[in-house]
Amino acid sequence: MTVPLDRHYSVELQVSAERVSQLRRIVAAHLRHWSLDLHVRPVCRALDELLTNVHRHVGDGNTCVLELRWTGRHVTVSVADNSARMPRLLPAGGGLSRVMALSDSWGTCRTTDGKVVWFTRYAEAPKAAGLLPYAPPPGVRTARAVPVAVLV
Repeated sequence: MTVPLDRHYSVELQVSAERVSQLRRIVAAHLRHWSLDLHVRPVCRALDELLTNVHRHVGDGNTCVLELRWTGRHVTVSVADNSARMPRLLPAGGGLSRVMALSDSWGTCRTTDGKVVWFTRYAEAPKAAGLLPYAPPPGVRTARAVPVAVLV
């Protein structure tokens, strides 16, 4: 199965509670379209945390940019917003702790306009099952065809 490299989805949006659930469904649809069904739940949960943090700490009405990228080996999700306030990993759990648990790597980066918070998951393309049956291993007898006279 040949996988086109570097699949990408990006959207700029105003943050609100309603948009978080809409974007979760949009990202899930992209992952399914890319045959990454096993990653839908963890990616959407981690994305939920990032968008909820923007909604909670940056506020309603501010814009952010969501990017989803699949290179054929890794899925990367990033959320950029216009707040200079950097997120912190809290010892109580939740928030970025959940993102850390659901991803292979994550991080934050200051930008000229604010910051970007991102995470990645290893997500290799699924292997296609062969359409033809394999030949039996040596030494294994194959079934004999039933005579036509017996079937009548």
